[in-house]
Amino acid sequence: MHQVSDLETQFAAALKSIARRSDLKSYVEQTPEMNRLLRLAAARYVTGEDRKDGLAVGQELVNKGYAVSLEYIGENTTDVTECEAAAIELTALIHDLSQSGISARVSFDLSHIGLSLDKELACSHLMTLAEQAMGAGIELFISMEESSKTADILSVYGRAASFYPNIGITLQAHLTRTPQDLAAIASSPSRLRIVKGAYQEPTDCSIPRSTALNDRYLELVESAIRQGHRVSIATHDEPIIQEVLDRGWLSDADVEFEMLYGIRPDLSSRLRSAGHPVRIYLTYGHQWYLYLCHRIAEYPPNLFRAVIDMVNSGEVEGSKAYE
Repeated sequence: MHQVSDLETQFAAALKSIARRSDLKSYVEQTPEMNRLLRLAAARYVTGEDRKDGLAVGQELVNKGYAVSLEYIGENTTDVTECEAAAIELTALIHDLSQSGISARVSFDLSHIGLSLDKELACSHLMTLAEQAMGAGIELFISMEESSKTADILSVYGRAASFYPNIGITLQAHLTRTPQDLAAIASSPSRLRIVKGAYQEPTDCSIPRSTALNDRYLELVESAIRQGHRVSIATHDEPIIQEVLDRGWLSDADVEFEMLYGIRPDLSSRLRSAGHPVRIYLTYGHQWYLYLCHRIAEYPPNLFRAVIDMVNSGEVEGSKAYE
């Protein structure tokens, strides 16, 4: 197992900070050669820029026995027109999934559909999407963002989920507030995705990557299962996965593993071959820059893979890596 060094920890923190700089993001977008190279690196983790790309990969994985989540990438949208466009795209995704018969979950950030402007705007879009998705038998899933948004995200989720039970929520184990957030929704069992957390957070409100964080993660999973939630264990951390298996939590029909597309497909394949339920989280869209930065930051050796992919012109296995 790869041991994370102090240098890698510092690198990950620096990359997370860089990812948030709008000037660097604009530079990448406006510099054709830089944009081309980083898109090659992103191709390992992002199915493509169009909806059809995500749907095609989703269908391939479903045919191989995986469940899938689909996300139209985007967050921190501060233009009303762009928020409306994101909601329209999600509406089209729900429609196409319904028409194709692919059993999939639709995931998104609330800040992509208005939260950065107005909670009411985000809630209105969420309600509309949930109504459409419920009619199509599709589950919506709200991703979690920076800790500064957590209270607003949970507030919007709570309001919408009281009307639409097909809405799920993500909780981040590295935030110190999360046990209380989980307890607050104990009375209304729903679908939960539990992640460690990819954002750079202040030390006074978060737990760094450590054995303590692994313990907290397992505690949250156990609490969620006991409360009757349907739980997606979203991690690539093998010690955690082995502990989950050893404790027999996968014997519960409402518990599954969820893993990001392009990250450890060998592990996903091994778990699926062993008969465990595995969901693959797929993304598509033009806003791939931040997503790529997070994939490298959470496992710094991915930087080596990114350079190789750029040199090899993005020749990645994609869905073929999943058996």
